Amino acid sequence: MTSQIRANLVTVSDPRSVTAEAYRALRTNLSFSSLDDPIRTLVVTTPAPQDNKSLVISNLAVIMAQGGNRTILVDCDLRRPALHEIFGVDNSAGLTTMMLDESAMEAPPLHQTEIENLSLLPSGPLPPNPADLLGSRRMNTVIDQLKEGADIVLLDAPPIIAVTDAAVLGSKVDGVLLVVSAGVTRRDHAVRAKEMLAKVNIRVVGAVLDNAPTDVMSGSYYG
Repeated sequence: MTSQIRANLVTVSDPRSVTAEAYRALRTNLSFSSLDDPIRTLVVTTPAPQDNKSLVISNLAVIMAQGGNRTILVDCDLRRPALHEIFGVDNSAGLTTMMLDESAMEAPPLHQTEIENLSLLPSGPLPPNPADLLGSRRMNTVIDQLKEGADIVLLDAPPIIAVTDAAVLGSKVDGVLLVVSAGVTRRDHAVRAKEMLAKVNIRVVGAVLDNAPTDVMSGSYYG
């Protein structure tokens, strides 16, 4: 395992930590919240740019893969992509390549990560019109193609308040997970983000509290 991935992902560097266990609890909660309607595609976004949703979705992807799920992680942040840096892969081809190139659609430019069952589709070259690309029918085809090779597809989207991308993507998937950061996310921003998604009838499956103090996460065994 490369030192870069270990440094970036607590689920890899310290799999027995309280934080890693919290991600396992998140995986379990997502599974039980959708027993009658399993989540195959999930957008992870955040109210504001300061919240660290890319690390959250990366750690969630690792935990999903470690649980035996064939997992594809997709960087749909076509404004400030970060997943290629977290996993240390080339970003010259990716999601936008699939949008424009039929051969890439047939053979997606996925990177097989060092974590078993986990593949990464980076953003690829950044387009001038991210919202238009993500809202296109072609994006529906991309998602369907990726679903054929995975048990779950996780999509990293830009902040919901800043741009429309996450809401556009949310209408194409099974649910949206909001990341809020303790001491960073403003309460009114979190409320506004949820309201924006509700207005367009997007299913919000829950929220993740990032950057929480360790004692808050650990709690009591019987708590």
